[in-house]
Amino acid sequence: MNMDTKKKEQSLAMRANTLRAGVLGANDGILTVVGVLFSVGAVTTDSFTLFIAGLADLLAVAFSMAGGEYASVSSQRDTEASAVRAEAVLLKSDFAGERAAVVASYTDRGVSVDTANEIADELLQKQPLKTVVGVKYDLDPSELMNPWMAALASLICAAIGGALPLAALTFLTGIMRWIGTIIATVIAVGLTGLFSAKLGHGFVRAAVVRNIIIGIITMFIHYGIGRLF
Repeated sequence: MNMDTKKKEQSLAMRANTLRAGVLGANDGILTVVGVLFSVGAVTTDSFTLFIAGLADLLAVAFSMAGGEYASVSSQRDTEASAVRAEAVLLKSDFAGERAAVVASYTDRGVSVDTANEIADELLQKQPLKTVVGVKYDLDPSELMNPWMAALASLICAAIGGALPLAALTFLTGIMRWIGTIIATVIAVGLTGLFSAKLGHGFVRAAVVRNIIIGIITMFIHYGIGRLF
């Protein structure tokens, strides 16, 4: 596998991580907001009270998800950066060992020893750190995970996801308020199931059905808790 291919894979991994954060943020935004709406809606029908409760939860979950993603991806980035620094030191203190690792990475893939030595020498002369980090950790030092992108994706998608049931409850009246909120929730969680399945190359139907069932159960549980108190 050449360096250009690895760079493309690393860039794809960064995009996939950002999409993952967005999907998770949207799903949590939907379920937490609709949970609050049904809990509060079980004890009051006041539109303003419901709106404020839903809006407060939407903001809370959006920033909470963003903070969690930032902390998580920052830890991953710190680990990657630490590995890069360690390899930079080894290139100075144990160049022969680093060269041997590069040679071994190519011979393990069926390249002859002579050819692997030629490839290693050429790559280490041009891009030593990138070469070593690439063969040892499948990383590109210039393409480490970006915690800010993950946090922003989670923040925006959580807010958008939570806004769907909140909008239905805000702009509809009477019995249609709750019917509309349920429909909006089912559509929203179904879409996040679809996107998550596409992202993870999973079974679309199973993911959509699973998310819809979880959304419906969430609504019933929160409504039941609201009625108890």
